[in-house]
Amino acid sequence: MAENSVAKSRTDVLVNDFVRSVYNWMGGGLALTAVVALYVSSNETLMRLIFGNPILFFVLIFAELGLVFSISGMVQRMSATTATGLFMLYSALNGVTLSFIFLAYTQTSIVSTFFICAGTFVGCSIYGWTTKKDLTSWRGFLMMGLIGIIIASLVNMFIQSSAMHMLISYIGVIIFVGLTAYDTQKLKNMALTQPAGTDGAVVRKGAILGALSLYLDFINLFLLLLRIFGTGRD
Repeated sequence: MAENSVAKSRTDVLVNDFVRSVYNWMGGGLALTAVVALYVSSNETLMRLIFGNPILFFVLIFAELGLVFSISGMVQRMSATTATGLFMLYSALNGVTLSFIFLAYTQTSIVSTFFICAGTFVGCSIYGWTTKKDLTSWRGFLMMGLIGIIIASLVNMFIQSSAMHMLISYIGVIIFVGLTAYDTQKLKNMALTQPAGTDGAVVRKGAILGALSLYLDFINLFLLLLRIFGTGRD
């Protein structure tokens, strides 16, 4: 009995350390994104350079996609330092491309939407962590929904329908609310199945991968909520 209690205590410590590391890296990535976005938006020269040159803007977008796929698909073949560096680089590049929101929306609406997003994210994470229901069955539905809103967004770039724009936003919020809960549960399962004595570098890479998933959920949820609640500048 005592041995089981000690083993459970050690497991709890390992899980808590791993989860804390994930959320610390996620928070660091979000903070870096915010700082870079604010800096770029306040620099007229940089704004003209980035958003006045469509080629450069799309190069940055493709670079971000490349970093996401690299971290997600090849993290086990990287060193922990490389994985961390790529995640922070992605966060910084995302700040560059998201800097437009400070010009498109009022700062008050950005701040209020951020708190709405943070509250929603925390609630979904708590649900994903505490629920006894296996959320694995959600994956197929959520992936189909995600692909659907991507396709609909591309189509709406041409037809410019405000009604479709809002519909995509509301459906997108539902999708990323589900993904936040799903990814949190997946993170919990990853932490619980982590063997004792796992190499620190391996744990770090797992934490970076988890941080990337939750970071993407938060950013996308924030942008979709900003479409709904954000107040445009005059």
